[in-house]
Amino acid sequence: MTLTMRPPAAAVRPGLRLALLGLAGLITALDFTIVYVALPEIAAEVGFSPHGLQWVVSAYAVVYGGFLLLGGRAADLVGRRRVFVTGLLLYGAGSLLGGLAPSPELLIAARVVQGLGGAALFPATLSLVTSLFAEGPARNRALTVWAVSGAAGLSLGALAGGVLTGAFGWEAVFYVNVPLVALCAAGAFRLLPGGAGDGERGGRLGGERATFDVPGAVLSTAGITLLVFAVAQGPEWGWTSPGVLGAAGAAALLLAAFAAVEARTAAPLMPLRLFRHRSLGPAMLAILAFGATLQAVPYFLTLFYQLVLGYSALATGLAFLTPTLSITVGNLAGERLVARIGTRSALVAGFALGGAGAALTALATGPDGSFAGGLAGVAVYGLGCGITFNTMWIAAASGIAPHEQGTASGMASTVLQAATGGGLAVLVAVAGRSTAGRTGEALRVATADGLRAVFWWIAAGAVLGAVASLTVPKPAKSP
Repeated sequence: MTLTMRPPAAAVRPGLRLALLGLAGLITALDFTIVYVALPEIAAEVGFSPHGLQWVVSAYAVVYGGFLLLGGRAADLVGRRRVFVTGLLLYGAGSLLGGLAPSPELLIAARVVQGLGGAALFPATLSLVTSLFAEGPARNRALTVWAVSGAAGLSLGALAGGVLTGAFGWEAVFYVNVPLVALCAAGAFRLLPGGAGDGERGGRLGGERATFDVPGAVLSTAGITLLVFAVAQGPEWGWTSPGVLGAAGAAALLLAAFAAVEARTAAPLMPLRLFRHRSLGPAMLAILAFGATLQAVPYFLTLFYQLVLGYSALATGLAFLTPTLSITVGNLAGERLVARIGTRSALVAGFALGGAGAALTALATGPDGSFAGGLAGVAVYGLGCGITFNTMWIAAASGIAPHEQGTASGMASTVLQAATGGGLAVLVAVAGRSTAGRTGEALRVATADGLRAVFWWIAAGAVLGAVASLTVPKPAKSP
């Protein structure tokens, strides 16, 4: 009798592993545009208020941002494959619940579960990419493939969101995740390494005993979640309202206590010395600027296409081909730019292009605007966005020890998601400042004016991102 043996981890072809990790990146990216395209249908059928609809996006971002640090450290301590699969299963469960949700409350709860899954999946995937491929050209190429997979997810999400919403209803944009998650989870056990070499509990990572910092986990998760919640609710409740001030004050106290715990514990959830790392700290500044500005553009493009131009969900999905394809080109260009001019110069170039694209988009946004009129701005924005996205992760992973790649990924992605949630809330307030009480054509005109202001804000923020990128160190000279 012949027994079929599973090939050892070392025998698995790197290309197959990278394809699996790319699929995971596609799944998390798919969520952004596939849900954005379905938002008007969700609002109409589930019964969200105009501002409450933001929570379909922000509920995910708040929980995602709050738990990313925990997910990243867990990947280092209990095994990246374990956390990867756990994240996939949570994400699939949240997707199934979202499709079945009959009310705003249950749909937001589903987005919370998806956020928990994403908070485990994203840093586990990113740390697998950065730990399985050696720093330098191999890792840069792997990060490029992962980023391109994300851009493909954005494009497929926009198209699938339009097709599925038009043919089967908004519920289908959640159900589509379930078979993808099942496929990815099944592949993980065959293609990804596990066991002691992957940070098994009770082992040692870089000379540190692999214990879990429970007080740090509780304090950081609660503090970051409350902080993003305060920023997200500020525009609706008022920045001086008791709820917002209370959440912000509690967040400040919890995060201060977290910092004190991390400075004293032997095995910190987030080693404070990583903030002083020559590349990670500056990279997180650039990531902060990116999340608060360029990351928000697809959300507002969706509003422009559907609420100002009157596009259907399917037409909106087709319109998203331009930015997502140009983002893909930017991802590919980013790898080459890093090799030729270094991460710092590539980041500055990415922010400059992204800001220029946002400014061109603002000029073309108005009640009489058109898709063709904004095409150049959207294409330039996508190119800059793709360059920036790829390069900022290369910068964040550079020089980080293998046993701390999950922690560094969690820190960097926490900054991204907190900035995304907070930035979106502020920009939503800017977009809607003159729409209250308006209907019909007056509402369409006011919406166009608000979106134009948002794109100008994003362009200005990208300038700050370029300035922040100047703190990223230059590449070391070859001896």
